[in-house]
Amino acid sequence: MSSISSIAQSGMQAALQRQDAAANNIANQNTEGYRRERVDQQADSNGGTTTSVSRMPQPGSQLEQDMVDQISSSYSFQANLKTLKVHDQMMGSLLDVKV
Repeated sequence: MSSISSIAQSGMQAALQRQDAAANNIANQNTEGYRRERVDQQADSNGGTTTSVSRMPQPGSQLEQDMVDQISSSYSFQANLKTLKVHDQMMGSLLDVKV
């Protein structure tokens, strides 16, 4: 089983990939023939998450979906960052108790 910090870091990386894909989709929404990027997330067998980026089969924009993706990925990043901070504080407290 992976440590809490590596699970949180994989979640942060996944959120950043989703944020990047949504930003790319918004920036290119008026580009002729542009196909939206989609980030698929799967649970990793060792804990954490893995992602894969693919293109939608048909050109077109979905501005509302991209905006929602940006907001939700921001919340996901913040939640994983908080988990990482709490883990760091707990490890520091354990070291204080042992010393």
